[in-house]
Amino acid sequence: MSYNAKNMNRQERDGVAFLTFPSFEKYSFVNHAFSTRTGGVSEGIYASMNLNFGRGDSDENVVRNFQRFCSAAGFDYSTLVASAQDHHTVVRRVGPEHRGTGIWKPRDRNSVDGLITKEKNVTLTTFYADCVPLFFLDPERRAIGLAHAGWRGTVAKMGAEMVKAMVREFGSSPKELLAAVGPSIGPCCFEVDAPVYREFAALTEIRPHEFIVEKGGGKYIIDLWEANRRILMEAGVPSQNIEVAQLCTKCSAQWLWSHRASGGKRGGLAAMMCLKGEKA
Repeated sequence: MSYNAKNMNRQERDGVAFLTFPSFEKYSFVNHAFSTRTGGVSEGIYASMNLNFGRGDSDENVVRNFQRFCSAAGFDYSTLVASAQDHHTVVRRVGPEHRGTGIWKPRDRNSVDGLITKEKNVTLTTFYADCVPLFFLDPERRAIGLAHAGWRGTVAKMGAEMVKAMVREFGSSPKELLAAVGPSIGPCCFEVDAPVYREFAALTEIRPHEFIVEKGGGKYIIDLWEANRRILMEAGVPSQNIEVAQLCTKCSAQWLWSHRASGGKRGGLAAMMCLKGEKA
């Protein structure tokens, strides 16, 4: 199986494969990872590392997968805090009191596509299967963030909302933030119709004509990676501080979950990030 992850590092421990960003690995006080399909216990259409509840796989399998992934990637399962994604732009600051939310405790909110914290041993956890993962790190204030940006979240500038939240909550300076655009559907595969095109075309401030290609027949190709990169730059994050995985989930459907490639019959990927501390 080919692992084409040129801008991310592929790691494997105990049979569990995951991806990391070189720019974030430089900081010893933070841990982050993005899952693959490799190393879980799920079977059939969920084989094998499915990290999504509610898709038809057994909860027992998903829990075991979380535990296996955390063990391999260096996270404490008891510290996970999950998003409650619905393609909006709500950002939630979380702390130790939220540990387990959406994993081994019920969700207490219905709309959270972004998570931020500066507390140690709080593992931010978000979910994907073509949508764009956004990672954030403030090395000066030791604060982190994770966000889910589908095409709707991209149009609504989820990346900028995350920057605003980190400025507001932690006093972050956008020019000091590091950001990364994770594995997601690429410009090779993200074909849309006219209504979606018009949503992006309205974002004139980020010059959408430079990342949209008209195919004809009312179809368009949109580069979500570049759209999110430009949104982050518009929010004040320097270009040199933004790392882009350039890894398409649909093209890599053998080892990454893709909603489009599977026709919706799939498991799910997860991004995790935490500030290291003593065991919770």
